Amino acid sequence: MQATAPSTPRTGLILTGGGARAAYQVGVLKAIDRIRRDCHAPSTNPFPVIAGTSAGAINAASLACNADQFEASVQGLVDVWSNFHADQVYLSDSLGVVRTGARWLTMMSIGWMVARWRKLRPKSLLDNSPLHELLNTLVPVHRLPDLMRDGHLHALAVTASSYGSGQHVTFYDAVEPIEPWTRSQRLAVPDAITVNHLLASAAIPFVFPAISLPIHGRNEYFGDGSMRQSAPISPAVHLGAERILVIGAGRMHEPTVSPEARSGSDEYPNIAQIAGHALSSIFLDALAVDVERLQRINNTLSMLPPEVRARSNLKPIEVLVIAPSQRLDDIATRHLHSLPPAVRGLLRGVGVSGEGRAARGAALASYLLFEAPYTQELLALGETDTLSRRDEVVKFFGWERRNRDRGPLTGAEFRTQELE
Repeated sequence: MQATAPSTPRTGLILTGGGARAAYQVGVLKAIDRIRRDCHAPSTNPFPVIAGTSAGAINAASLACNADQFEASVQGLVDVWSNFHADQVYLSDSLGVVRTGARWLTMMSIGWMVARWRKLRPKSLLDNSPLHELLNTLVPVHRLPDLMRDGHLHALAVTASSYGSGQHVTFYDAVEPIEPWTRSQRLAVPDAITVNHLLASAAIPFVFPAISLPIHGRNEYFGDGSMRQSAPISPAVHLGAERILVIGAGRMHEPTVSPEARSGSDEYPNIAQIAGHALSSIFLDALAVDVERLQRINNTLSMLPPEVRARSNLKPIEVLVIAPSQRLDDIATRHLHSLPPAVRGLLRGVGVSGEGRAARGAALASYLLFEAPYTQELLALGETDTLSRRDEVVKFFGWERRNRDRGPLTGAEFRTQELE
């Protein structure tokens, strides 16, 4: 039995990256499942196409690997993110931090003196070997073939960035053959998704080690999929999605602030501030730019005569974007004390200090704060933001009409187009 009605537009889900910020996504999913139940909508997986990047790839794969039990899958993610501790993701004790972070900082400062000693060449700031164990429990990838065969899932895509070729690569698995696509500096590769694909996609540059993956008959080292990601929405369209829900991990638009009202410091930025700014550019900017570009394309197409639009190779795609209503950096400043002492000490060494409005380098910490007080607040924010947009969510899925008429959804007002 198919998990979705044939006449229902195939819905895609895009989960972007952001380290610990991905807790927000789970809060959004929790609210969506609550709205679904309130509308007495079908309990089947509402997202036949799922695509994720970085920590979003982990959430995406967890949903996909449990697509036959959507409500339980969401609750499982809520349980994990509500009770998170940094030592589930990376070694956070003093010995673990010394072995990686302290040595890494030493190599950055006096590496020219000790370059010949290979033992002093750590691969990253932190050792994320605990994450491998967590993923083996959270993401049962062996279930994917059966779930696709039984109609619970159409496709799953995970993106990573090759340090060797410099290309942005989307690895995907689908129920039916889909021709791989190639664009400037990005390509798609059909493959069976594994835990290593998730580790590679979530390997924040400098922070976590690169992962070796086979591609085109050879192995390449991959890092976080948010790097060089110019079109985050594109994979879902190529995999057959006809409408797409995008859940971001950062504010899409910052309010305009007058020069007089700006609170920025005139002090020279430290390493943590520069690193946080760089990570925000990697994780957040591409989605905002992609959505803005799609909206401009939509406005242009809406002015074309129907017969001209029919000859276009652009697909009409409805896109609903849900992103934080608050700055997650600001939330992180309230929880810096939650970090393990050794990690706090390491981050203090690169400039993360203070709390509240006096905090510096909180943007960097916001990606590494895998601690329950912080993730619980992000979960609550995601749930609140989504419930405040309940009418939009209901309209997007067509749940009220389905509940009232007990009939299939026949269409939707397409508001945003995707340029493949």
